[in-house]
Amino acid sequence: MKRVAEIKRKTKETDIECKINLDGTGEYKISTGIGFLDHMIEQLSKHSACDIFLKAKGDLHIDSHHTTEDIGYVIGKALSEALSDRKGINRFASSYAPMDETLTRVVIDLSGRPFLVWKVFFTQTKLGDMDLELFKEFFQALSQSLGANLHVENIYGVNNHHIIESCYKALALSIKNAIKISEKLKNKVPSTKGKLINDGE
Repeated sequence: MKRVAEIKRKTKETDIECKINLDGTGEYKISTGIGFLDHMIEQLSKHSACDIFLKAKGDLHIDSHHTTEDIGYVIGKALSEALSDRKGINRFASSYAPMDETLTRVVIDLSGRPFLVWKVFFTQTKLGDMDLELFKEFFQALSQSLGANLHVENIYGVNNHHIIESCYKALALSIKNAIKISEKLKNKVPSTKGKLINDGE
């Protein structure tokens, strides 16, 4: 069974199309209208080995908030749909990603219950034209639509570019390991509940 998904989401603020293949090789084609965000999603694709094709148009004449947040939501939803009932996956993963003077840890549980812990601090408010506070909104939206308990902690770092890029790389590595099919689990859901889909229970 192929673990793929295609999501289209259009509102008055954004128009987004996303295709994901969980068992790809990290191929990507990303166009968001926000150069630095393109670069981060490319990192997410490459280091998770998930193929991601994403095209987004948003109300960038206002700012980057709606576009960044909605892209996080759409990518998370695509990942969730591609995972289907989540049978056989490792479910849990933790990864460290260094980048020069920076080290970040991301721990993920594909539990179906979204929750974000964000311990990332920057020394400025912007990186180029990008408001750095928007990256928390991306991770929050991704956690919500993916149904993931996500802990992101920058352990140390100085350069803001390095800090956020290490967050995306650590996220990618954790996703790569969490979605991997376990030979021991095979067709079993890794939960005593018998399911990993959040339906309000």
